[in-house]
Amino acid sequence: MGIVYILRSLVNGRFYIGSTNDLERRFGEHNLGKSKATKFTAPFELVFRQEYDSLNKARRVENKLKKFKSKIILEKIINDSFITLGP
Repeated sequence: MGIVYILRSLVNGRFYIGSTNDLERRFGEHNLGKSKATKFTAPFELVFRQEYDSLNKARRVENKLKKFKSKIILEKIINDSFITLGP
């Protein structure tokens, strides 16, 4: 199983997109400053999660979302509570 997640920084309000097979562990790492990409913007709140049948699929969705680089798209996903991407 894989999970795509979106975090919101409580410091600056910016979003972070990630994927993992253990969300509880990964979320803790972000909040403890153990992730290089988010070290200086912790703490975070989890604002979205979506499960996939494999970590590989979750990573592909994560990469597609990161390519959009759009706060508007992320806010829509959070509000809709679902990611819908083409093939």
